[in-house]
Amino acid sequence: MIELNNAAFAWPDAPQSLSGMSFRLDAGEKVVLLGANGCGKSTLLKILDGLVFPTAGSYRYCGVDVNQVRMRDREWVRRFRSEVVLLFQQPDAMLFNPTVRDEIAYGPRKLGWTDVEQRVSYWASALRLQAVLDKPPFMLSGGEKQKVALASILVLDPKVILLDEPSASLDPRATGWLVDFLLDTGATVVVSTHDLAMAAEFGNRCLIVGEDQHIAYDGPLRQALADHRLLERVNLAHTHRHRHGASEHAHVYQHGSKAA
Repeated sequence: MIELNNAAFAWPDAPQSLSGMSFRLDAGEKVVLLGANGCGKSTLLKILDGLVFPTAGSYRYCGVDVNQVRMRDREWVRRFRSEVVLLFQQPDAMLFNPTVRDEIAYGPRKLGWTDVEQRVSYWASALRLQAVLDKPPFMLSGGEKQKVALASILVLDPKVILLDEPSASLDPRATGWLVDFLLDTGATVVVSTHDLAMAAEFGNRCLIVGEDQHIAYDGPLRQALADHRLLERVNLAHTHRHRHGASEHAHVYQHGSKAA
C-alpha cells in the first residue's frame, strides 16, 4: 500500500530533514514510528499524507507516485484525501471551523456525502463529544481539541491513519478507547511517539528514525524495546548512575518508561 524508495526531504531552513528513507507497508499493518524529538518523525508523516513531497527518491501509494504533478489530478486527490488522514501533534493546526459539529462534518461535506449528520453523531458519541458539539473548538481544553481533531479524520473511514503523538493530550479513558480502536480497525496505521511506555500498545512493527534522519531499525517492536544499546544509540534511552553510600550502580532509562 505504501512504499518509500530512498526518499529524502529538506526544509528550506535546514540542510537535511530526512535521508535515505526506504520501507514498505502492507494494507492493515500496525506500525509504531519511534525516534527522539527532532529526528524527523513529523516530517515523515507529512510526506505519507502528501502534504510535502520527497526532494529525492519517491513515495508511492497503492502503486501511484505521490508528487506535485499527481496532486494536480483533482479526482485522484479527492480519493487520496479521503483514504489517507493525518492527526497533527498540535490539534490547533487542524481546527478552523466555527463549531465542533462543523469541524467533524467538514470532510464529509467537502466530499459531497449524504450521511453527514449520522457520521457526526456516531463519532461525537464514540469520543464523548456530544456536550460540546455546538461550541467553538478554540474554547475547548487541549484533550477535547485532540478528540475533535481525531473525530474529524476518523469520520472519513480512512484506509490509512497517520497519528503524530496521539495520546499526548488525551485522558486515560480516551487513550484506552483509541488503543482499542486502532487494534480493531482494518486500516493501515502508523503511530509516531517518543513515549516508549505507550509504544507497545499501538502496534507490533517498529520503525525507528535515528538522529541522523535515517531509518535505524525496521522490525518487531518488542525486540526493539528490549535492545537497550539500540535505544541509547538513537537517544530513546540513557544510562544513569546511582550512588548508595560507597556503592554505585547504573540503570537504563527508556524515555517515557520506568527504569529497566
